[in-house]
Amino acid sequence: MADVLIRIKRAVLQGHYAFSEKARTEMKADGLTELDVVESILNAVVIYKKIRSRSPFRRQTREYLYVIQSTNLSGLPIYTKGTLVSEAGLETYYFLVSSKRAM
Repeated sequence: MADVLIRIKRAVLQGHYAFSEKARTEMKADGLTELDVVESILNAVVIYKKIRSRSPFRRQTREYLYVIQSTNLSGLPIYTKGTLVSEAGLETYYFLVSSKRAM
């Protein structure tokens, strides 16, 4: 999964990411900014878990969600769950399900 993490980091570095409304709601409740979440992705050393999406709104027949637990540059632990989507050769990381402080 290391290659997937590299692809996620490259998409985020290029600004190719988006947040779902649920992720934004959770970020707001925890006092997190987009920058906090981006920093945590860029600081990640491993994907914690890979799960198959069960959402009826998924874009592909088989779509995976990647759970990443990492800290931002201030050391705040952040939990994210999202998917990497490729459209017309451009990869985008979508924070679909969650983006909140890790417990």
